[in-house]
Amino acid sequence: MSRSLDIGCGPSPKNPFNADEVFGIDVREDLDANIKCADLVIEPIPFEDGYFDFVTAHDFLEHIPRVIYVPDRRNAFVEVMNEVYRVLKVGGQFLSFTPAYPHPEAFRDPTHVNIITDQTFQAYFDNVNRWAAAYGFNGAFEIKLQEWRGPHLLTVMQKVEIPK
Repeated sequence: MSRSLDIGCGPSPKNPFNADEVFGIDVREDLDANIKCADLVIEPIPFEDGYFDFVTAHDFLEHIPRVIYVPDRRNAFVEVMNEVYRVLKVGGQFLSFTPAYPHPEAFRDPTHVNIITDQTFQAYFDNVNRWAAAYGFNGAFEIKLQEWRGPHLLTVMQKVEIPK
């Protein structure tokens, strides 16, 4: 039985991988719709390690600040990526669909505080460069697919063991 988690799901979790069980995380809870409440800027994903085959984030990551002070300095975006890595099974997939640079949609909404580019995942969260490790990223993803869909960047990454 496969499980999928849609972070920042709004009122209805998306299920692009056609998982058997679908859960959501949002800032409002709806247990009837399998949506748990969590503010992922400051809270962990409320599921156990390795619980999901898939995690998705549609129009969500651009709302996660890169750096916050609560009261100490934290790299919130890196922490969210750590949480995604933590709740995925090895071999599980993470799908990100976000407006990205250089498109104006990446900047237009004043709540877009994390501008993603076509190099963000490949350079910082992949299994080759892992530049985000310098900021506390403790995982590795193999980039399986990355393509533009209008102003949105669709990226699918697979959780892999950390290279030695």
